[in-house]
Amino acid sequence: MLKEKIQQNLNQAVKNRDELSSSVLRMLLATILNKEKEKKFKLKEEKEIKLINEEIIEVISSEIKKRKEAIEFYLKGDRSDLAEKEKKEIEILQEYLPEQLSEEEIRKLIQGVIRKIGAKDVKDIGKIMSELMPQIKGRADGTFVLKTIKELL
Repeated sequence: MLKEKIQQNLNQAVKNRDELSSSVLRMLLATILNKEKEKKFKLKEEKEIKLINEEIIEVISSEIKKRKEAIEFYLKGDRSDLAEKEKKEIEILQEYLPEQLSEEEIRKLIQGVIRKIGAKDVKDIGKIMSELMPQIKGRADGTFVLKTIKELL
């Protein structure tokens, strides 16, 4: 399971004295633990709740998105040193995502969905996204997908 792999890699990073990987993986495990607690509370369960791999991938994608947003702010604030650190953290997190789809594959999927639902203009973006996201979840950047949909409509 993905969570165990992250824990093993954290242990290895600590042994190797890799400060950046250690801190990123600790943060990721803490976020996963918080999501498990949240899920347990929502379900009102007594027993321990574990996230499935798809939920962990969502957590990782969310963390990557936060870092991409931080990079933009750091670059606007002329803090390229902090932006570089965020980029390195993204690289570490991306190791735990499934293989990403190429631009060409994303375009083909979008075109297929557009044809399938008969989308004509930007009003149909919601329908396209709801049909498309289960197919690409964790395998493509949502911002890029949205931009590509707008471009193709």
